[in-house]
Amino acid sequence: MIKKTFLLIALSLCPIQCALANVTYTNAVYEQQKIADLSALPKSLNFTVIGDWGHNGHFDQKEVAHQLEIAMYQTDGDFIISTGDNFYPNGIASVNDPLWQSAYEDIYHGPHTFEPWYVVLGNHDYLGNAQAQLDYSNKSQRWNLPARYYSKTFTLKDGEQVLMVFLDTNPLNPEYKTREKYKATQAQDGQAQLTWLNNQLATSKARWKIVIGHHPLYSSGKRYGLNEKLRNLLEPILEQNGVQAYIAGHEHDLQHNQTQNSKLAHFISGAGGKVRNVKQRKFTRFAEATPGFLSFSINDKVLKVTAINYKGEVRYSTQKRFDQ
Repeated sequence: MIKKTFLLIALSLCPIQCALANVTYTNAVYEQQKIADLSALPKSLNFTVIGDWGHNGHFDQKEVAHQLEIAMYQTDGDFIISTGDNFYPNGIASVNDPLWQSAYEDIYHGPHTFEPWYVVLGNHDYLGNAQAQLDYSNKSQRWNLPARYYSKTFTLKDGEQVLMVFLDTNPLNPEYKTREKYKATQAQDGQAQLTWLNNQLATSKARWKIVIGHHPLYSSGKRYGLNEKLRNLLEPILEQNGVQAYIAGHEHDLQHNQTQNSKLAHFISGAGGKVRNVKQRKFTRFAEATPGFLSFSINDKVLKVTAINYKGEVRYSTQKRFDQ
């Protein structure tokens, strides 16, 4: 009787976590746990964006991973983007670090989160062996981090293209030039990356241009007002080359920020596990400190973004037309 009582208490303390530990995804699970108000555009490229998730299964990482799987199924997702800080607190040691299993493979184990992951590095990733995360691309078929920065062009069903540029914003962040903790980030040539970025954007004929980096240029969260130096480096390049969206993490929340007289939308998806408070700023369209991720759907005319929390609730949705 005592053992049964303790078991009931334990289950009551972790009803969701315990259930997710042994979940087997079936058609019935997807139908029963369908995310209301989440849909993909016609003839679209669909993907999800998650960041700052590597908490070894703690906080709300497992719950977010479960909803990520449901969303990928529901939208017939093509891939997943990680905005960095993939492993806390100090990155990984090697391609054989046990964190690969306990913080990644065992957490994102659903069949639809086995679609390709396109990854960027965060500041916490540089506290360990950042090169090992690149090397894991040769060990894992779904983990894609072929270089510190890289690009990939996707073709829509009507033939139009979407260019996605994945940056390493750590060596570009002026704050890290004088911080011993992030000394490893400065081994990279930041100016070479900026030149490469401008060339990628300027020479691409893609209809949609999207840039992904770990650090945001505008934030309604903890780092409000601390992004100016990095913004001064990147924003002119993005604006001059007609980039429609910049996606980041670093802030542990979900955000959509839009400044006046600019067509460039700023999205933050850094709520893959632990979250921090946000406030409404003059450029804030949406900001919420809830564990979750963003779902994107793009066709030739529209970019649709949906914020989903760890309970499977749609917290925000917006659409951006190509000509806006």
